[in-house]
Amino acid sequence: MQKRVPLVSRETLIPFILLTICFAAWGVAANMTDPLVKVFSKIFTMSSLQSALVQFAYYGAYFCLAIPAAFINKRFSYKTGVLTGLGCAAAGAFLFYPASQTMTYGFFLLALFVLAGGLSILETSANPYVMAMGCEQSATRRLNLAQAFNPVGTNLGVFLAATLILPNLNQASAEQRASMSAAELKAVIGAELDAVMVPYVGMAVVLVVVWIAIACIKTPVNESTEQSSENIKLGASLKRLMHNRHYRFGVLAQFFNVGAQTCVWTFTIQYAMAAIGGNEVDGGQVLQYSMIVFLVSRFVMTWLMQYLYPAKLLMIMSLIAAGLCIVMTQAPNTVGVVSLVAISACLSLMFPTIYGIALEGLGEDTKLGAAGLVMAILGGAILPLFQAAIIDSYSVVVSYVVPALCFLLVAGYGLFDIKNKAIRTTTANTANSAAVTVK
Repeated sequence: MQKRVPLVSRETLIPFILLTICFAAWGVAANMTDPLVKVFSKIFTMSSLQSALVQFAYYGAYFCLAIPAAFINKRFSYKTGVLTGLGCAAAGAFLFYPASQTMTYGFFLLALFVLAGGLSILETSANPYVMAMGCEQSATRRLNLAQAFNPVGTNLGVFLAATLILPNLNQASAEQRASMSAAELKAVIGAELDAVMVPYVGMAVVLVVVWIAIACIKTPVNESTEQSSENIKLGASLKRLMHNRHYRFGVLAQFFNVGAQTCVWTFTIQYAMAAIGGNEVDGGQVLQYSMIVFLVSRFVMTWLMQYLYPAKLLMIMSLIAAGLCIVMTQAPNTVGVVSLVAISACLSLMFPTIYGIALEGLGEDTKLGAAGLVMAILGGAILPLFQAAIIDSYSVVVSYVVPALCFLLVAGYGLFDIKNKAIRTTTANTANSAAVTVK
């Protein structure tokens, strides 16, 4: 009987653990950012579309910094990319302090852009780094295992927002704020922005500690199969990727997956308030329940992948998520809120599964391919703007048709990969039969 190869070897265990902390770190940042759309719309008295620029700045930075991250990884190593990303993210988180002192929306958007830019470099490096820590056959499962710790960060991010940010929002309405004197309004906004600043500066300190730990430890990962030597041209690699239908569809699927995830979570608070009433704190609790479901489901989905082909599981969960979005639009009550929370179970496997499937078999093009998949996170910047426009024109309930359509496109990629696998299997069997006949 063949000995089963562990997902993570003893030699790479410590680096793997440190990388899982990084996965948790960008989960914290992303999910502290989701409530900021509602927070800034209240503090600065803006429309949903204007406040959604928070997500545009955050995910737009992911798009802009992914290619520079690929250059870093190809020229140096995944470890260098991870350290560069951590340092940039820490700098962005520290910028929340001067932003809170100037009390300007634009400064907060700049801080978010720098923070997310660092996380883009970090994610572009850490995801393929984890996949390289063992055999290719188990790479998707290993990435799902590492990504399973991302929801730990998302839960912590929502908890920090729910305990340190949302309760410190002044409950004065836009009309009441308009009637305040300049000094009173400045004091109210200053206190609210200080509440926003504290958890981000705390996260910056943690990122610095993780940076030191990773810098000091040896990482015995062989990147020789992917290392870009001087004779490997970026243009040739890009051309191969552009002609790879499986990879191109994967990037598109990731775009709509991240867009759907961002739409679902960004407007959770608004939907909960519209469906069952309450205030921002009550809506924050619904978001917290969603993150708990997301956390538990990540481990469940990783386990299920031992028995179900990842693309098949992806397709099933995407179709269920689309159905739940439709239920939300038809039943804006407790049923709709339960459906909203349940969508997080479906979301739990999507990002790492699409990522792993799309990178399968890319070889020396993996580092640039990883950058393309991180650039697809731009979906989280663009699609919430469409949803916010629908909210301003119609309602938050109707707006959930946007993630429903996104989930259907993700399901299409799952079906595409299943059919491709069947074709590859048939071709391989035919070749083996021919070889046997010749022999």
